Order: sequence, then structure tokens, then C-alpha cells
Amino acid sequence: MYSGSCLCDAIKLTVNGPISSIIHCHCSLCRKSSGTAYATNGFILRNDLHIEMGKHDIQYFEMRPGRKRHFCRKCASPLYSSNAADPARLRLRIGILDSNIEERPLSHNFVSSKANWDDLDATLPRYVSHEPGR
Repeated sequence: MYSGSCLCDAIKLTVNGPISSIIHCHCSLCRKSSGTAYATNGFILRNDLHIEMGKHDIQYFEMRPGRKRHFCRKCASPLYSSNAADPARLRLRIGILDSNIEERPLSHNFVSSKANWDDLDATLPRYVSHEPGR
């Protein structure tokens, strides 16, 4: 079982099943909806998602008919997306999970539309906290 929450903790959820097909998506839609270089998403079964707290705080934006992106109405954290053509599954934003996961991403997708400043093989320094001097 995995647990997760939005940035403001208004929404708490659990996933009682595996996460499949985890990818880093670099498409322009995922970049825009996440505000980052890419979004890390994985599929879960709809029945495995349990909203423990804050169900009334979940809003959605319907990108196209039947395709919704669900988010917290208070802090705007993206949570998951749903597709009427695939009602049994949800596409979970992995970054909302508070617990460690066993599964790992399989690939970087839509790299042809990645941000031009994103270097997939970056050799940038890595810091445990803020970079020195910040």
C-alpha cells in the first residue's frame, strides 16, 4: 500500500495495489500541467485508489471530452488523470506519494518535445539540501 497527499495536506490518499508503466513524460502538456521539465506518471486501478481525506477538495480540468486532470482545489497539486475510454485505470502523478515505491520508471517519453534546457544525461552536482551559498 502506498500513501500520498497534496502539497497543503487537504487531500490524503492511499493506493492499495501496484503502479504499472511508470514513465517520465516530456510532452508539452505534461510540462505545462506540472510546471516542470517532465511529469512522472504511472497507471493504477481506479478501485485501488482510496481518498482518505479531502474528496471534496478534488477538482478537475477536462482537457478533451472524457479526459480529466484531477488536482487539489486549494494548492493546485496535480493528483491523477482519468480517461473515459479507459475507466478502470487512472494515471497517478507519482510525485504526490509520500511512501517509497517498489516500481521504477521504464522510460523517458516524448523526448522530441522536451524542454530545450533539460539535459537527460546531466552531470550537474547533486546536493542533499540547497546548493551551497543559497
